[in-house]
Amino acid sequence: MPTPDFAAPRADALTLRLVTPKDLDTVLSGLPDAARAWARAQGFKAGAGAVLTLPDPQGGLTGALIGLGDDMARARGRFIAAGAASKLPEGTYALDPATDPDLARETALGWLMESYRFDRYASQGAARAELVAPDGVDADRLRAIAAGEALTRDLINTPASDMGPADLEAAAAELAAQFGARMAVTTGEHLLEGNLPLIHAVGRAATPARAPRLIDMRWGESGPTLTLVGKGVCFDTGGLNLKPCSSMGLMKKDMGGAATVLGLAQMIMALGLKLRLRVLIPAVENAVSADAFRPGDILASRKGLSVEVNNTDAEGRLVLADALAMGAEENPDLMISMATLTGAARVAVGPDLAPFYTDADDDAAAISRAAARVADPVWRMPFYAPYEPMIEPGIADLDNAPSGGMAGSITAALFLRRFAGETRYAHFDIYGWNPKPASARPKGGVGMGARALLDAMPDLLGLE
Repeated sequence: MPTPDFAAPRADALTLRLVTPKDLDTVLSGLPDAARAWARAQGFKAGAGAVLTLPDPQGGLTGALIGLGDDMARARGRFIAAGAASKLPEGTYALDPATDPDLARETALGWLMESYRFDRYASQGAARAELVAPDGVDADRLRAIAAGEALTRDLINTPASDMGPADLEAAAAELAAQFGARMAVTTGEHLLEGNLPLIHAVGRAATPARAPRLIDMRWGESGPTLTLVGKGVCFDTGGLNLKPCSSMGLMKKDMGGAATVLGLAQMIMALGLKLRLRVLIPAVENAVSADAFRPGDILASRKGLSVEVNNTDAEGRLVLADALAMGAEENPDLMISMATLTGAARVAVGPDLAPFYTDADDDAAAISRAAARVADPVWRMPFYAPYEPMIEPGIADLDNAPSGGMAGSITAALFLRRFAGETRYAHFDIYGWNPKPASARPKGGVGMGARALLDAMPDLLGLE
């Protein structure tokens, strides 16, 4: 799908003024008499997301007003002004040069994300309104962020019929080729030879064409080391613990962690950050067949820890475990996993917030500050050590699905931490899906936490 971009600058671009109810009278007083009268006649109150086009004396357009709403409305929304991209008539627009720089940057990025369309299967039409990059913003950075977000959305939105493990590998290979990254893939029975038994166990029930694999991409020659690990379960039936229909309908998005780390990797590479990047993606389909792994099985792992399977629908942590153990062997400066891992996280914080776990208070503070700066909300959750016994079944070293149903996101995170070892580590339990359309975030696949992490990189890794 086309990557959203800014319009070329032009002298006749139509002016957009972003307005709050508090400063509406001041803005209107600066308009020509006819435009001011028109705005008052239309009852424009500068409510959040309201758009009013302004006529010129010849009956054409001279620009538009975009409402930002009051303080409460702005606290309840993100990228409020960007929704205008889908509401304005065809034309090239430019923000009023007097727009606050931070607001201009947020609106410009939001405009690109609002312009995203997933049109692989049915044309949804192109966004007609185009925005000139505002003066003073880093347009190349915003383009890179929007492109990474678009990649994440495209991968999640693509149904499993066209986004199996091999297709996910192909998407990673295309990204690697674009930026000169190196890539190695371990597939099928070679996973056993490569000591990746958990990835093999989860994915072995799928057809040979959808064989499990470990995708390993590297980029960068100098600087601190960053390893991103993304859950790539391309479709999750639940395995022999079969999901009900109501839970299986969105399982094309169960590779949302892989999609998000690939989107973040694209941002990092496009911006040329001075670091050494490694991306590990265990790509599998959790299918049902005579060869499927079973409840009660005890599985070996790369790290040497045995795992009792109490629910085959808790497969994401299994494939991540081997990938994390592999990543930890190189002791990177920072390792981050992203996964659509638990329903418990959604119950706790809903679809908008990305809960994350880290033992490092400084890292948590840096990520939270960055999230607030770039309107990519996150919420720190605890690696709560007193819950460790819940993942220790006795018959094996670890339990993949503790009984009782409590603290599900925390126990999953504790499980993963066992495989990250002593490596500096953060885990994101994301949803990867926007259930209702919102400004800059259409219904469907969505990146969560990637923009916050990108903005936090200077603090996390000491980048210039």
